[in-house]
Amino acid sequence: MTIETIKHTAIVKASVQRSFASREAPGTLYLVATPIGNLEDMTFRAIRTLKEVQLIAAEDTRQTRKLLTHYDIQNRLVSYHEHNRDASGPELIRLLLEGQHIALVSDAGIPAISDPGADLVRDAVAQSIPVVPIPGANAALSGLIISGLPTDRFLFVGFPPRERKGINKLLDGLEGESGTLLFYESPHRVKKTLAVIAERWGGRNMAIVRELTKRHEEAIRGTVGACLEHVEENPPLGECCLIIEGTQTQGEGAASPGEGNSGQWWSSLTLVQHVARYEALEMNRKEAMKKTAADRGISKRDVYQSLLESDDE
Repeated sequence: MTIETIKHTAIVKASVQRSFASREAPGTLYLVATPIGNLEDMTFRAIRTLKEVQLIAAEDTRQTRKLLTHYDIQNRLVSYHEHNRDASGPELIRLLLEGQHIALVSDAGIPAISDPGADLVRDAVAQSIPVVPIPGANAALSGLIISGLPTDRFLFVGFPPRERKGINKLLDGLEGESGTLLFYESPHRVKKTLAVIAERWGGRNMAIVRELTKRHEEAIRGTVGACLEHVEENPPLGECCLIIEGTQTQGEGAASPGEGNSGQWWSSLTLVQHVARYEALEMNRKEAMKKTAADRGISKRDVYQSLLESDDE
């Protein structure tokens, strides 16, 4: 790099936010955590903040109104969600720049996690508007700490794609992740999502945690294959957290077909590839399906169904 180039290179300095410095403008954007089910999980600070701000922006005003009524909070409430963020976002930024203090809340838990609040935060930071977190309940972390799986390293993945191809692409990128994986999933899609995951990680340990902090709170623990069988027989209700262990460290002596499955040699294979590997060892289709199901801790019916779907694609 020449001296002339250096002279014309813009130097970008780090910005510093002093959250509680005295100022008239801009206002502060507060990210206020709300209960994920049990209203008693609201913090004193969250209640005070919602009472003191000039405006509360909510993902679902009807849902948030119930919370505000419970705590006798009467501040102005407006909507900010996936479908109106392009219109509402700039208006909220304008009000913040004028000096108003605004609280952002989601339907449940910490805002800006798997919701459009992250876009509002990005725009506020770009305008040097202070963004202050008001911590509280979080479903993913609550699910993790009761799962019984390692908590020293974890990766929050959020909601997986809806289609099989998209889920498999996501799992491709997570194949070597050693940390515990945290997913969100809706109750009507859990079975479909677990079926795809079980094709690759059927023997991994996991927990399905649902209805957190509510009367019917439940944690289902076992292998991915065993948990899939459970939800097939007992369709879950309520939003779910899927907590899945990361990849197991495999040494140079990891097993291969015919040498046992302690090394999970098949962990990087799809279920169809797994069956094909056994067929290459001169097993017939029925034997290969039975062995694959045993490796992964899933039923032969799931193996058969996956092969049918593969033939249809």
